[in-house]
Amino acid sequence: MGSPFAALPAIGRLLAAPEIDALPRPVAVRACRAAVADARATIAAGGRAPLDLVPAVLVRAARLRRLHIRPVINATGVVLHTGLGRAPLAPEVAAEVAAVGAAYSSAELDLETGDRGERLTGITAQLSTLVGAEAAVAVNNNAAAMLLAMSALASGREVIISRGELVEIGGSFRVPDVITAGGARLVEVGTTNRTRVGDYAAAITERTALLLRVHPSNFRQIGFVARPARSELVALGAARGLPVVEDLGSGLLGTLPGVCDEAVERCLAEGVDLACFSGDKLLGGPQAGLVAGRATLVAALRRHPLYRALRLDKMVLAGLEATMRIYLEGRADRDIPARWMLQRSEDDLAAAAEQIADALPGACVQPGESVSGGGALPGQPIPTMVVALPGRAGLAARLRTGEPPIVARVHHDALLFDPRTVRTADIPSLIAGVRAALGASGS
Repeated sequence: MGSPFAALPAIGRLLAAPEIDALPRPVAVRACRAAVADARATIAAGGRAPLDLVPAVLVRAARLRRLHIRPVINATGVVLHTGLGRAPLAPEVAAEVAAVGAAYSSAELDLETGDRGERLTGITAQLSTLVGAEAAVAVNNNAAAMLLAMSALASGREVIISRGELVEIGGSFRVPDVITAGGARLVEVGTTNRTRVGDYAAAITERTALLLRVHPSNFRQIGFVARPARSELVALGAARGLPVVEDLGSGLLGTLPGVCDEAVERCLAEGVDLACFSGDKLLGGPQAGLVAGRATLVAALRRHPLYRALRLDKMVLAGLEATMRIYLEGRADRDIPARWMLQRSEDDLAAAAEQIADALPGACVQPGESVSGGGALPGQPIPTMVVALPGRAGLAARLRTGEPPIVARVHHDALLFDPRTVRTADIPSLIAGVRAALGASGS
């Protein structure tokens, strides 16, 4: 009896099959090699591989041609879901990004004079106006903003920070690592749970470059804790001639009534010299790292060689400008999706949940909790109404691989759909997708 490996078709023979020959050549070759490798692995493990590998090749080819990043319906109730791309863009913002991306643009051209322009002109003017800053700069994410600030303002010198603020957030991003990567020396003061302004004062030397305050993303300290007020650090910095830099993390503009009242403009109004924050979290725009504050410090960031490596492309710039225009026109609570989702009324959520539940056999509506996600508002669940499908947790994978993909929550044996993060226009698609999955499961 011959070796089972000998029965596997040669790559050349597979490529000659009419269905495979019709595929783009690079796709066909890669898919054939992958299908044969899978078959070999099956045989090596003691299994039996199919003799006809054409169907397996076609499945592989379809996977290769399908985009990895696709629109999904977020029914998790996590508004700034990192795995799902954080904040969705407002439709008008997405339209501006598409228009700029599909054409030549005035990224670095002054259309009035015809001279070379500055790509951040729109961003700096809008952001400075919104937060009351002297100047602003934008790079590709908040970690980059912090890295640039440390490199430009503290390289070869010391940065003083509380031990309780040496945080790690998603993707193993650690504040201490960013500080040291920027060439600065980290000086820790206080304890994990209690730090006083006197701890900062005692650590200041002639090598101190700045005082750093960091938003505690993704966790909240309670109990026997103490942290200097922002005003205390600002007063100390002013007395010692040192700038105070604050990493705000999520970057709220204005207020979210009943949700959060900590804003970038409040931070700057209280005297912080530079504030760094994200564009794709509570601000509700595309991924970016924004820095606003004193003009002399912002100018130092702009002059640093690292800035060019971190600068934004034309599509992100267009998205940021369009997002900030919504804020300037006073439409943010209505037209920025993340803000609208975080503030949806109980009646609105209940009505959406009932609409979904009425269309799904065996579904019921029950109280639940949403979260902001993305490192914003840690430990603050938001009341909501969810649609539950008891005993249907096993449908989660089928829904994720459907069209469109639907991402829901699993709780014990139940599948939960939180309408807070489901756009009204997506409810029919959500219902159709779930009904199709229920039908495919034999229900």
